[in-house]
Amino acid sequence: MSYEKVAQLKSRVIIGTKQTLKAMKDGEISEVYLAEDADQQITQKVQDLAEALDIPYRRVDSKDKLGNACGIDVGASTVAIKKDSFGD
Repeated sequence: MSYEKVAQLKSRVIIGTKQTLKAMKDGEISEVYLAEDADQQITQKVQDLAEALDIPYRRVDSKDKLGNACGIDVGASTVAIKKDSFGD
């Protein structure tokens, strides 16, 4: 279900660790997806901040599938979903 949700919310995704961390700190994120097959040093920073900020996160098995769900041709280690205008 996680990949489908990312694909459905494609217009609200932020792809990449730097952009995800910045948006999380700015309070713009409703949830985060982390690829299990990505470098743990990368995903751990995002997971730690998500836990500190009480942002839900989910792990998915493949960065390639996660990138594909976002509509890009490369893998994505981390993907964040921006809050909608209703604060989701």
